[in-house]
Amino acid sequence: QVQLVESGGGLVQPGGSLRLSCAASGSIFSLATMSWHRQAPGKERELVASITRGLATYYTDSVKGRFTISRDNAKNTVYLQMNNLNAKDTAVYYCKMTGRDVYWGQGTQVTVSS
Repeated sequence: QVQLVESGGGLVQPGGSLRLSCAASGSIFSLATMSWHRQAPGKERELVASITRGLATYYTDSVKGRFTISRDNAKNTVYLQMNNLNAKDTAVYYCKMTGRDVYWGQGTQVTVSS
């Protein structure tokens, strides 16, 4: 059974930065596509960024140039570096692993406010 544990969320001022981490258990991490999703209050969950096992990346338009997704297969960890944050980035951020099966983390709250 795979477990995903996110960390790094918190309260940050507009223009600030945060780095989210998602640590995965199990041995399939290096083969899986990892992604970050977010869900703001009253809105549907949306894909923010993804990275394949071949290191191909995708970003939703609203975060291009501000967010960077990366992975460390030796640590079974995927990261989301978030810069120049604004209020619209406020949401619960979830990590997802997609392989033969799909796994989700429990989420970490990111609040951007002055």
